[in-house]
Amino acid sequence: MYAIVRCGGRQEKVAVDDVLAVDKLSGEVGSTVTLPAVLVVDGDNVVSAPADVAKYEVTAEILGATKGPKINIMHYRNKTGYKRRMGHRQPYTQVKVTGIKAGK
Repeated sequence: MYAIVRCGGRQEKVAVDDVLAVDKLSGEVGSTVTLPAVLVVDGDNVVSAPADVAKYEVTAEILGATKGPKINIMHYRNKTGYKRRMGHRQPYTQVKVTGIKAGK
């Protein structure tokens, strides 16, 4: 059984015990969050209707904060001596999927 969940503007395929990095979430380590499902696949049964998918609940536990890879940014203008170097690391939260249940 697996599900496609929406988190942070992206959609991720998850199954029970998967660890994934999502955009930074507010919450403490060890707390539980609910991720909204878009599609649920259980064997040959595919649930994609919004009314039916709303009955499913995907729960995950927050493992901790992490950062993505460093992105180097360089601004340069020719013949003016203008150079500017910047960097960025996107903050993420690692979550572990603990259950996909038909609830509600």
